[in-house]
Amino acid sequence: MHRSCLFVPAANQKAMAKAGQLGADSLILDLEDGLAPPEKDIGRAAAIRFLRERNDVSCPVYVRINPADTALGQADIRAICTEQPAALVVPKVETGQQLQNVHDQMKSALSGTRKPIPALWAMIETPIGLLSLANICRQGKALGLRGLIAGTNDLVHELRCASSPDRQSILAHLGQIILHARAFGLLALDGVFNDFSDGDGFITQARQGRALGFDGKTLIHPSQIAPANVAFGPTEAAIKQAKAIIRAFSYQKNAGKGAINIGGQMFERMHLDAANRLLAQLATEKSTT
Repeated sequence: MHRSCLFVPAANQKAMAKAGQLGADSLILDLEDGLAPPEKDIGRAAAIRFLRERNDVSCPVYVRINPADTALGQADIRAICTEQPAALVVPKVETGQQLQNVHDQMKSALSGTRKPIPALWAMIETPIGLLSLANICRQGKALGLRGLIAGTNDLVHELRCASSPDRQSILAHLGQIILHARAFGLLALDGVFNDFSDGDGFITQARQGRALGFDGKTLIHPSQIAPANVAFGPTEAAIKQAKAIIRAFSYQKNAGKGAINIGGQMFERMHLDAANRLLAQLATEKSTT
């Protein structure tokens, strides 16, 4: 499940101490925008310590590095990949070659060890990144790219467009991120909602992200975890419908049929596939809790 992915500033001791017990589906230890320049080395050391100890942390832990073409980013890659995070989150990706460079640096750092090369997530935050999505996804897939993250704050800034809760100015761009993720078999996470004091606003935007097709949402505050899990989780109605679809297709009279009538609605084999996927996902979640 990728419903909720919480950014945790790695230099914030209080946030790091409780991050693993908050109920997020995954964590991103942040070495980039969440840290001021004097905190970078402190944050990297804290992330290493967190990855080594992993006390009571059952969810995947990712690390967002600094830009990979900088000295800070290269130091992050060398230090973090040996600690085996679930993935490195690469900011401001604009070409597939950037991911290749990160992969090559990890491969070099892990040479002589038996440790696997961590997976990658790409943050899409610039106009060039949007225009290069096909190249990023195609090249990234061969390098262990798992998904795309919409960097909505940077996109609004770089595009010089209006910022509003309904995100009308960037909906088309968010759609492109989802389109490419689906075309290349990747996950897609929605961007953050900045006003963590506005619970209703967050729920509205999370529901919008779900409707657009995102798998989950990146978060900046623990109070956003529970509503994100609800917004991106299956409803009771969806679960009930999935069970009904599976049951109906299992009947002998429906064997071999491509589409069947269930309660006045037509359902095809693709709906059966989706129903099986949903229930399998729920079973996996239940077995890990």
